[in-house]
Amino acid sequence: MEKLIIFLPLLAAIISGFFGKIVGNKPSQLITSLFVSISALLSIYVFYNVTIFDYSNNIVIAKWITSGDLDVNWSIKIDQLSAIMLVVVTLVSAIVHVYSIGYMSHDPHQPRFMSYLSLFTFAMLVLVTSDNFLQLFFGWEGVGLCSYFLIGFWFKKSTANAAAIKAFLVNRVGDFGFALGIFLVFYIFGTVNYEDVFNQVTIYKDDNLKFLGLEFNVINLICFLLFIGAMGKSAQIFLHTWLPDAMEGPTPVSALIHAATMVTAGVFLVVRCSPIYEFSPLILNFITVIGMFTALFAASVALVQNDIKKIIAYSTCSQLGYMFFATGVGAYNVAMFHLFTHAFFKALLFLGAGSVIHSFNDEQDINKMGGVFKHLPYTYTLMIIGTLALTGFPFLSGFYSKDLIIEFAYLKGNTVGFYACSIGIFTAVLTSIYSWRLIFKTFHGEYNNQTQSISSMHESPAVMLAPLIILAFGSILAGFVFKDLFMGYGSFSNFWEGSIFFLEPLTKEHPPAYIIYLTPILVTISIPFSYYIFLKNKSFIEGIVNSNKPIYLFLKNKWYFDELYEVLFVRSSKFLGKYFWKKIDGLVIDRFGPDGLSSLFKYFSIKAIKFQSGFIYQYAFVMLIGFSLILTIIIVK
Repeated sequence: MEKLIIFLPLLAAIISGFFGKIVGNKPSQLITSLFVSISALLSIYVFYNVTIFDYSNNIVIAKWITSGDLDVNWSIKIDQLSAIMLVVVTLVSAIVHVYSIGYMSHDPHQPRFMSYLSLFTFAMLVLVTSDNFLQLFFGWEGVGLCSYFLIGFWFKKSTANAAAIKAFLVNRVGDFGFALGIFLVFYIFGTVNYEDVFNQVTIYKDDNLKFLGLEFNVINLICFLLFIGAMGKSAQIFLHTWLPDAMEGPTPVSALIHAATMVTAGVFLVVRCSPIYEFSPLILNFITVIGMFTALFAASVALVQNDIKKIIAYSTCSQLGYMFFATGVGAYNVAMFHLFTHAFFKALLFLGAGSVIHSFNDEQDINKMGGVFKHLPYTYTLMIIGTLALTGFPFLSGFYSKDLIIEFAYLKGNTVGFYACSIGIFTAVLTSIYSWRLIFKTFHGEYNNQTQSISSMHESPAVMLAPLIILAFGSILAGFVFKDLFMGYGSFSNFWEGSIFFLEPLTKEHPPAYIIYLTPILVTISIPFSYYIFLKNKSFIEGIVNSNKPIYLFLKNKWYFDELYEVLFVRSSKFLGKYFWKKIDGLVIDRFGPDGLSSLFKYFSIKAIKFQSGFIYQYAFVMLIGFSLILTIIIVK
């Protein structure tokens, strides 16, 4: 069964990718959607067995690498953590596959698109079911490659190509750190298998190592390098710049890659490696700081964006920040809880945005929308549900998971935890404001589109709305239904045993009442406040923007990260490249290398031609000279 879960998406990708033109568009869509849906149903069954019957397994598919001390299997590891990720990955992927049947109906390359989706799903499943760092890295690079294919799917658009290259390159930065971390793991522990590594952590926890001329604690250095990889994949601040640009891909790509699966791989990595991170409080504090600043940064930027998909993309970046600072304060299970609930409401928002874009004939600027809630009633209602869940409105899924992150940050009890708690509350308010801004400007107010009449607005087909309804149920119920499971309450008290390591058990204390109630109250108040400033009194926002132009431009330009990287890396790289090309390559290597040698041979060839005069007496003279030289050499010897 586990093998079917993993390899059905691969089989679907092969059929659609290599034989798509033979089987046709519709069969390709149906085959890929069916195979991934079967994987999703089997994943739910595995999750049920893991939850109810404590099922676990490690299925060795094949011996992969055996070389000296390196012994790596290709395995399928089933435990609580991988079971949850299997459900998240396959369920969201199946929904996106079905949704894509309607969304991509007019695209001439449907088999290729469906093949990429299925291949991405396979790579992600390999990642989450690995029992060693090398197989994890294979899946890690696989999803990176597939994201490049999917973001640049419309390769005739220069912006799509640029976004795909940017995503690929930024992830290479993170992956370089990740690869160094894996090398160091093997160097220190002599193995890359999870269990063998985790069992030896306490032996090496006080050892030091020289790296780049400086001395570091071994565990701190490993945790830091692994987290660099997580920062790149999960778009944390400094390595986040690829995520908003990745919206150039088709909307189903945004929902699959950048809402529920690929970007959560970094969170999964940190949680999977909790037996290492628990012995590195320094790096856990560092993760908390990076997470809370990412949450704040992305939420502040989302406030002023006008592209409907980029607003949701920055929201994803912000929510990933929450997940990371949850891991940083040691609440790994809470991070997984938010990852689980976030998959439903963020996929719902992305696919809902796709429904809006579909109705507006590919328009994505919310300033060119408005006044269509009566014309798109189902999409409007479903996006309201997703927005309420995202903002943490009481009793929806985000309320349970996000508020727990804030509470555990407070209960951490140290300075970093208090700062994370404060920034988490403030970011929750910003999240609510920009989320309702999107809703009000998209569906309410005046109709602002100049290219099509409001009467032409129509709902998306059922094949696109049905997946949204499934996700809406998840957005409403996932938090309430699964809170005891993820938190280990009642009969699930030992649920995470053997999957997540806690050096000290999570506290069961409750934070003060004002911490518990403050965020839901502020989130609820922000709804009428947003309605007032974005619909009833627009001059209020205009006044704030005009009186704080530098701040507005700072946020509008995304804290100038792209401009900074342009100066530091892009221009300097171009300058160095041009210098080495002109000065080193041209004047030295080419001059004295291939160009010099070819010129030398050419020169002597031209001189040698003059000997080919056709006169016998000249040939005889040359032969005489040659014979004399040979004779002289023989005599001298």
